[in-house]
Amino acid sequence: MRVKYALVTGGSRGIGRAICIKLASMGYNILLNYRSNDEQAQKSKEAIEITGVECEFLKFDVSDKNQVDTVVGGWIENNKEKTIEILVNNAGVREDNLLMWMTDTQWKNVIATNLDSFYFITRHIVAQMLAKRYGRIINVVSLSGIKGMAGQTNYSAAKAGLIGATKALAQEVARRGVTVNAVAPGFIETEMTAGLDEKTLSALVPMKRFGKAEEVAEAVGFFASTGSAYITGEVLNINGGLYS
Repeated sequence: MRVKYALVTGGSRGIGRAICIKLASMGYNILLNYRSNDEQAQKSKEAIEITGVECEFLKFDVSDKNQVDTVVGGWIENNKEKTIEILVNNAGVREDNLLMWMTDTQWKNVIATNLDSFYFITRHIVAQMLAKRYGRIINVVSLSGIKGMAGQTNYSAAKAGLIGATKALAQEVARRGVTVNAVAPGFIETEMTAGLDEKTLSALVPMKRFGKAEEVAEAVGFFASTGSAYITGEVLNINGGLYS
């Protein structure tokens, strides 16, 4: 009997927490990545373990190659009897500003956390998936990466880059039973959207409301399932009809 795991980056809060709980309900032990918030990570762990699976913390900064190599590479090396079947690249940050006022730091931080992290982490996991001839990689992108959003040139660029990476990697690994897909949330009720004018923005959405983290997690659960085996390279919009 194989011991199966799902690695979820940015799993301590919001969409990441909801994804962890969903995958746990599907029988996956969870490798929960987070950077700094121990209290929120512990809350996620407790919610995950209620479902009867194990949750293990992998604490590292996804934008730091050395940390990724040490923690993720080290876990794989020390747990050869275990298999990471699911990888969800969810960690992300926003540092909004108009391009004319954007700082180098704002640009680099957002690109590193949202896009470079995909490369740093996925290359460790995909090799194992290819060897096992099975795997599911799901990238959390954004409406911003499809439509573009004023004040988010850095974030839109990072997420658009991740969409391109999704489509390219999907073609590289398809013949070995590994699928690569993305979900693109619109306005979702999380800490990341807490500073937005929800009433005004909801009026723009055909469903007249923000989405819930659990609704994004349901889509991730589908892409993580065996039932999605013939779907790869796709980007699923989750935005209440706002844009498609």
